[in-house]
Amino acid sequence: MVLKRLMGLVFAGALALSATAADIVVRISPPRMVVQNRGRAPSRNHVWVSGYQRWDGNAYGWTEGRWEQRPRPRARWQSHHWVRQRGGGWVLVEGRWR
Repeated sequence: MVLKRLMGLVFAGALALSATAADIVVRISPPRMVVQNRGRAPSRNHVWVSGYQRWDGNAYGWTEGRWEQRPRPRARWQSHHWVRQRGGGWVLVEGRWR
């Protein structure tokens, strides 16, 4: 039982490592961001998570922004953004809570 659980953790760790190492490089530059009306925050604990252009393998598509509750006090949202690569192309850096 312990060995099975340990193997599962090793496998999960390997998947996490390989997922971060396998960036998808898109050769077409991302379109401009869409301007959205945020409206009013549902509460003082909500933070605006801005929308972003996602790549679906064939074309870019807009993912709407939204209000989201902080996972912990004083947490800050770091937005999704595209980074230009030296050899050409673009890689999406996923948004995350800090």
